[in-house]
Amino acid sequence: MSILRWQSCRIERGFPNGNLAAALSSCSREIMDTIKGEQLLAQLNWRYATKQFDPTRKISPEDWAALESALILSPSSYGLQPWKFIVITDQKMREKLFPATWKQRQILDCSHYVVFTVNTKMTEEHIDRHLARTVEVRGGTVEGLNRFREAMAGDLVTGVRAAQAHEWAAHQAYLALGNFITSAALLGIDTCPMEGFNAEDYDEILDLTAKRLTSVVCCAAGYRSAEDTSALQKKVRFAPADVIHIV
Repeated sequence: MSILRWQSCRIERGFPNGNLAAALSSCSREIMDTIKGEQLLAQLNWRYATKQFDPTRKISPEDWAALESALILSPSSYGLQPWKFIVITDQKMREKLFPATWKQRQILDCSHYVVFTVNTKMTEEHIDRHLARTVEVRGGTVEGLNRFREAMAGDLVTGVRAAQAHEWAAHQAYLALGNFITSAALLGIDTCPMEGFNAEDYDEILDLTAKRLTSVVCCAAGYRSAEDTSALQKKVRFAPADVIHIV
């Protein structure tokens, strides 16, 4: 099974947001290998919210590097990436966070523990940093992205959604969480997304407030214990007709 990726395109014009439009007739095509649908579904059915991790098993550096890249490649609105992913590997820090995690042992026994944090508010500084990075990666000038800048600032900094910018940022964190969980499953790595924690305590222990960040959700990653009977339970999902409606 394969998909087509267009590359080496001749640039003809640009969109207001700075993305470049290309003449497809001048693009070369590259075949990319993809997994089959049944492989994807097999891994998604294998995945579950792991209740007991095997503390003796650790994610390899190679696999963890891939998962870090998956986090970085996660989508976000406007591409603004209003997050920081705090990876807790130090056992003493985990023990300190344990009471604030409602004493759930996943934080102690997993290989890697990720705290998804977001900006407490969006500022023009965040937008300018994103635009500078865009120019660094894609070329062009910051001035050429002024219309895009005005749209973002008018929405999240000075617009009606500015007061809800933290909620908007939290939505983006959940996009990254979903991407992380699915990517881990494809690598045969177990995860457990966790909302059961005291965010105020986390923010204090991890000194997030001073960094203008706040914790939103967490995810433990590693390998299931052979004693975790939750792995044997059938998934409970509604029928497709109950949740998918095609218009």
